[in-house]
Amino acid sequence: MTSRRPWSLRRRLIAGILALIVALGVAIGGVSTAVLQNSLIDRLDRQLESSVGRSGTALGRPGGVEDREDPPPVGGFVLGEAAGAIGVLVIDGVLVQAGYLTETGDDQSLTEAQSLDLLSISVDGEPYTVDLGGDLGRYRVIAEPLNATTTVIVGLSLDDVDETVTQLAITIAFVTALALGAAAALGAVVVRIALRPLDRVVATATRVSELPLDEGEVQLAERVPESATAPGTEVGRVGSALNRLLGRVETALTARQESEDKLRRFVADASHELRTPLASIRGYSEFVRTKAPDLDPDFARSLERIDSESQRMTSLVEDMLLLARLDAGPELHSNPVDLSRLLIDAVSDAHAAGPEHQWELDLPEEPVTIPGDAGRLHQVVTNLLANARIHTPEGTRVTVSADADDEFARVRIADDGPGIPEAILPTLFERFVRGDDSRARARQTTAPGGSTGLGLAIVRAIVESHGGSVQVTSSSDGTEFVVELPLASA
Repeated sequence: MTSRRPWSLRRRLIAGILALIVALGVAIGGVSTAVLQNSLIDRLDRQLESSVGRSGTALGRPGGVEDREDPPPVGGFVLGEAAGAIGVLVIDGVLVQAGYLTETGDDQSLTEAQSLDLLSISVDGEPYTVDLGGDLGRYRVIAEPLNATTTVIVGLSLDDVDETVTQLAITIAFVTALALGAAAALGAVVVRIALRPLDRVVATATRVSELPLDEGEVQLAERVPESATAPGTEVGRVGSALNRLLGRVETALTARQESEDKLRRFVADASHELRTPLASIRGYSEFVRTKAPDLDPDFARSLERIDSESQRMTSLVEDMLLLARLDAGPELHSNPVDLSRLLIDAVSDAHAAGPEHQWELDLPEEPVTIPGDAGRLHQVVTNLLANARIHTPEGTRVTVSADADDEFARVRIADDGPGIPEAILPTLFERFVRGDDSRARARQTTAPGGSTGLGLAIVRAIVESHGGSVQVTSSSDGTEFVVELPLASA
């Protein structure tokens, strides 16, 4: 089940404005209709009381109800009222007359149920609302005793009151709907203008988030425009706070860059200075071995270790110097490179260095040519093949293949060795990271060319300097490195 997407601030503000207008419309409409209804009913009650008084006067005149053998018509005691007025006469507890006036002024009798509803009200001279149903609907009625034996009930219809109240409610609803439409349109414009500074803050933060802040020299010149940093507004305070944060980040990045530059210069200078003494150590060890062939076995073994370790130290220094140069901005000599020929040469060299491994080459029929520095790209493949040779046991099959599509060429180097520990895969291309098992470490201490922990870091640096990428997948069944390089210059 997918969760609902949260509403934006703009939508919430507009919805809040509309909800407020609806609430105000309902409140105003409710109060207005209630006040109007009460006012109209009060006026109707006064009219009803006057009508009851006239009825009492008419019935109490000489020749009134006591002097008549037949019951008087409704129009005879309900005087001055419009059609629909009700008149009920009760004498000695007997219903003598129950009807209402028609449009022509004639009497129309009430049904038995309607008469019973009217007779159920209290005879106290107070107005009551009775729903008579049918064509009559709701009425305001008063039951007034004329004397000890006679009671008159007069009722006036509430249809005009209900119609007036309904028209007012419809008018208020229509006006509220128009206000909602106008408020929605105007509110959208006002809210958009009000939140425009916030959009500028978001745009600045988005541009900063897209900057490569994790490495290299960063120029963090992005700032929220001054128009969006007014201190008197909430959005302005957010923009001002973001500018202060960006200033602090820029200071920290500058300090980091200066520290990295110093470290890079130190590594480059130290590596350069170490090359001469290391060459001297190797030269003197070779000189001693050449001039004194009949050395004590222990002394000869010590010289071999000195020569081996000086070679490994020289390799480490050269790798550190190369990385320092790549970090400073590599000077690549870009020319068309025959990738197939490069792989053939690299695999041939790897076979000579590690004949105990099984080396296989799978190349496309058509040659793959890419722009790049042939020497650096050869070093990429050499380092990956050396990594496979050093960190897998003898007899391991190493397969080198290449393919290309419309945009990229890919070199795949796969082996069926024991794989790389999962814990170090995320940091495999960082400097001085090794995935050596104990057997590989033993080989490094006895043979030149062992791992310095910089080979894969050099691979990534060279590949990225060519605009490409390198990935690795590994399991207990083997490891595969995939180098992807663009077919066109970046």
